[in-house]
Amino acid sequence: MLDLIIKNGTCFIEGNLQKKDIGINQGKVTSISDKISNDAKEIFDAKSLIVLPGCIDTQVHFREPGSTDTEDLNSGSKAAIVGGITGVFEMPNTNPPTANKEEFQKKLDLAKNRMFCNYAFYFGATPTNQSELTKLKDLEGCCGVKLFAGSSTGNLLVHKEEDIEKVFEHTSKIVSVHSEDEDILNQRKKLIESGNVLTHPIWRNEETAISSTRKIVKIAKRLNKKAHILHVTTKEEVDFLSQHKGNITFEITPQHLTMYSPDCYEKLKTYAQMNPPIRDKSHYDRLWYAVKNNYNDTIGSDHAPHLKVNKDKEYPNSPSGMPGVQTLLPVMLNHINEGKLKLEQLVKFLCENPAEIFGIKNKGFIKKNFDADFTIIDLNKSIEIKNENIQSKCGWSPFDGYKFKGTPVATIVNGKIKMKNGKILGEPEGKPMVF
Repeated sequence: MLDLIIKNGTCFIEGNLQKKDIGINQGKVTSISDKISNDAKEIFDAKSLIVLPGCIDTQVHFREPGSTDTEDLNSGSKAAIVGGITGVFEMPNTNPPTANKEEFQKKLDLAKNRMFCNYAFYFGATPTNQSELTKLKDLEGCCGVKLFAGSSTGNLLVHKEEDIEKVFEHTSKIVSVHSEDEDILNQRKKLIESGNVLTHPIWRNEETAISSTRKIVKIAKRLNKKAHILHVTTKEEVDFLSQHKGNITFEITPQHLTMYSPDCYEKLKTYAQMNPPIRDKSHYDRLWYAVKNNYNDTIGSDHAPHLKVNKDKEYPNSPSGMPGVQTLLPVMLNHINEGKLKLEQLVKFLCENPAEIFGIKNKGFIKKNFDADFTIIDLNKSIEIKNENIQSKCGWSPFDGYKFKGTPVATIVNGKIKMKNGKILGEPEGKPMVF
């Protein structure tokens, strides 16, 4: 007897949609066929729904340890599964930072039996922890190294070129980069106007981004290492990175594909503040050009929650970042319904490419013997995002009041239904991803 059968669904298998039943046992896909007899402990009827491989958000900040009043691994994972996300890569700029083996092990211990989704953690680079970076090859649950070339939230910063080079030299893992040039950021600080969040993208301008990204690509190419540029925001970077594919990959966020300046700052004020910033429509248009042409490799939410009491502070004392793991899919499914991208592209950005770029075992595809992680969506169902429905401890979304067509209706993690129609089911049983 099987543990679970997903019946009557339209499943995304081998690059196209197929009517199939999926049999699941002990957290693995055991059979995929036109019809499986109903001999199972549980049956999920996916009639008129689309069954995707489990979607992975490759950039989230769940704030634990340190700022657990804002978010923790448990609450962040609830937001993930309600948003149809079956796995996350969590960032190391916590307090203390995840920049040595001891802190990394603490994160794994904190996650055990507390996270509803599967998880992996980034190891933070510092100017002096190269000896730690040499030992990451077989570290359980480690998706890669995170390098902050420009300062953002937290105190991880590696901005000197020789130190950046050492990070790439000393690790066999992919290096994911927050790419802003610290020296230019410091030079331009004088352009910040107190109380005027519209000066955020003026301070952190295009030059801070492209200057850093050129440097990172030069180093990675010279050392023949893999670099992943996070939250790309500028037309200059799109044009540059599209010429340097191969071992260089990059991410775009849903918020940079949905909002642009000055409208977002006029509407949301400091709630639209993030690093790198949301820019004007010419950059927004170029990011969409990248998506249409598959220049970017992933879409990650950069879920970076802050409490309203802090976001309400006068700029620039307000922190940068916004929640997004719960809304990533509704935002992007709405874009599919608007004809801006195709479903198979979204599967590449959220399932297949993360598995292939980072080397995640048995995820990203619906295949026999692969892990039974599924995101089940209804492309025709319309929803309205409301702050009161946000699972994150921060309790707000930049998309509050937005109406979207297309939403996840079930999340299956390791063969168990963890979310159905917005309700969280069962206990947190997420596991570390294997690389």
